[in-house]
This record gives sequence, structure tokens and C-alpha cells, in this order.
Amino acid sequence: MEQVCVTGIGLVSALGRLKPSWQHLLNGESAIRWYRPFANLSPLPLAMIGQTPASIEQLTYQVVADALEDANLTIPLNDCGVVIGSSRSCQAAWEQLAQEQMTSNRKLDTEPEYPRFDILNEEILTLEHWLDTLPHQPAIAAAHYIGSFGPALAPMAACATGIWAIAQGFELIQTGQCQRVIAGAVEAPITPLTLAGFTKMGALAKTGAYPFDKQRQGLVLAEGGSVLVLESEDLARRRAAPIYGKLLGFGLTSDAYHVSKPNPDQQSAIAAVKQCLDRSHLFPTDIDYIHTHGTATQLNDQNEAELIQQLFPQGVAISSTKGATGHTLGASGAIGTAFSLMALKHQVLPPCVGLREPEWDLNFVTIARQCQVRQALCFSFGFGGQNAVTALGISSNCRH
Repeated sequence: MEQVCVTGIGLVSALGRLKPSWQHLLNGESAIRWYRPFANLSPLPLAMIGQTPASIEQLTYQVVADALEDANLTIPLNDCGVVIGSSRSCQAAWEQLAQEQMTSNRKLDTEPEYPRFDILNEEILTLEHWLDTLPHQPAIAAAHYIGSFGPALAPMAACATGIWAIAQGFELIQTGQCQRVIAGAVEAPITPLTLAGFTKMGALAKTGAYPFDKQRQGLVLAEGGSVLVLESEDLARRRAAPIYGKLLGFGLTSDAYHVSKPNPDQQSAIAAVKQCLDRSHLFPTDIDYIHTHGTATQLNDQNEAELIQQLFPQGVAISSTKGATGHTLGASGAIGTAFSLMALKHQVLPPCVGLREPEWDLNFVTIARQCQVRQALCFSFGFGGQNAVTALGISSNCRH
């Protein structure tokens, strides 16, 4: 099987782009602040990139452009595959359209009067352009931007979307369909409907995100995204590209238990971890670091901590970065994978920002620390029982 390497990373979070985000994370800083993005809603803690909600199109453009620059690639890339997912995608545009129709009481064939910025050109968003707001739009826009004639895929798997996208990119290379793929996820979830929905569920934190803490309150919604440049090892070495690390394998399952609650028996999540380890030819004792899903919700953190206690030795290092970045929903697994690759590159473990009083006796990373990191796992456990796990390994040609 063809080995798959990561040669470029594009990342945007409320902490900044890749390097600033990483440095702020190592410093134990959080981007979570009080915002009131909509006048008819109360202020609440969020992790926003700017003072107003981000554009999914601009996010997509930024992470793709940054990843290509990081990988020393220039467009056009005609034979490059694209796999970019999002759990919400262009939902903000649909909400705007619906609101316009309700408030103006116009007929369905009437054009709303507000602008939407598109990656490729500026145009007015109307019902005539609704095809530009379908869930696959970030992937299609990215493919258009790089001039790709290859596969363009747009997975949607709740909070597991990011790892699902990277897994599909990995498969495109392993099966010989592509030698290079841009893969990841983007999310711009700060919309009235998303905020109302998570509020109604009682899932949102009142003051901040405190993963695995006894006083954790819930998740903090956030904007952001990350894409990776994946290449076959042969292609990466032929062009002497510096390598962040290798993708070793994936575990992907679903438990079909509940629309939001994880299955308390954890069998499907455990199967995803075991599947990933088996496909990566690893044992639990081979893992040096686990980037957890760590949403700071009651059920997720409990299930995840108990799963780790059951499957891994006591000393494995653990952290969640959502106390720093907030929860970017479908993009969170891609961002977590990017941070895990940075840990491999720098041999530094990022801290679990927001953790003050751990509820479980695990080896939580509370401050950034140097550590030999050879293999790492990244977890994503999404609503609806979507479970995704990826294993990453250091490369002999790793960036330093």
C-alpha cells in the first residue's frame, strides 16, 4: 500500500492562522470571548475569528491557499483531488434567504437584497443562485480555485466530518486514484439557528470551555477550519518536500443510538479505536499522545475518559484543544489532526486549556511540554454516533 504523507497545513481558528494558533495554544491562551453576534440574542461565550460571523467561502479560500503555500505548491493543480467537508456548510446563506422571505413576505421568485461574497467573484445571493449554497460548495469552490480535474468530495458526518474527509483523501491516494489530495473541513456555525438549537439542547457553556474538568459546563461554538496537503510518499520524496508526518490509518464507525447522545456502552467508539490501531499496525502501548474530542460536555468527556482508561495504559498523554479554540463542529477533527501533526513536528505536547480540576485520573497535559512523540491518535465523536479516529506517525523526513 502507498504511504501517505502530510506536506502542508492550512489552519484558521479564533486563535489565528497555523503558527499563531499553535503558539497561543502552547502558551495556554484561549480565544473564547463574550460576543453578541445577533441583536435579538443574548451575549454568550464564543470563539469567533472576527467581530462578525465568518464567511464559509473566505475560510475555505484562506485554509486552501495557506496549505498550498506551506507545501510549496502553486496553482493550477489539475490532477489534485479535493475532499473538504463541513457539518453546516452554507447554512448561514439559507437562514438569510428564509429570513428575507419571512420578513418581506415576498414571493419565492423575488430576489432578496443583500450581498454574498463568493471566492471567485462577488454576486448577489438569490434563490436563483441556490445551487451555490449546497453542502458541497466549499469542496467545489476549492477545486475551482486550484484548477482541479480530479475527484471533489464533500463528506458530512457531524463533528467527525474533518477526520472523515482526511480518511477519504487518504483512500484516494492509497487506491491510486490520486497522488495528491487537499483534505480537511471548514465551519462557520455562528448563525441564529445554530445558536438557538444548541441553546435549546442545553449544550452550550455559560462561561467557557473546560474539557474533562469537574466543573465543565458544555461546549463553546467556534469558527475555523483546516486542510492538509496529502501526498504519496513517492511524490513527496521526488520533490524533496518536507513532511509533517504520515497518516497511518483510520477507524470509522457509527452507533445509530441517538440524535445527540453517545451510546453509553461505547462499543461503536471502541470499535473505531481498535479498527484504527489494527489498520495502522499499532498497539495501545505504541501511542504517545491522544488528541481527544474533549468537547467539555458532560456525556462526551465521561465516555471518552472511560474509553481511554479501558483501552490505553495509564501514562499516555492526553489533551483537548477546544478550551483554546472552541468547538468548530465538523472542522474540529481536521484542526485536531493539524495540531497533532504540529506536536509530531516540534515534539511538544499542547496543553488542555481550561482544565483546572480533572475529574479522571489520566495523564492530562496541563502545560505544554517537550516529549518524544512518535505516534499519536486524534479522536472525533460526533452527534448521531459518528466516530472517527486517525493515527499519525513521525516521518524520517519530518520537518524541523
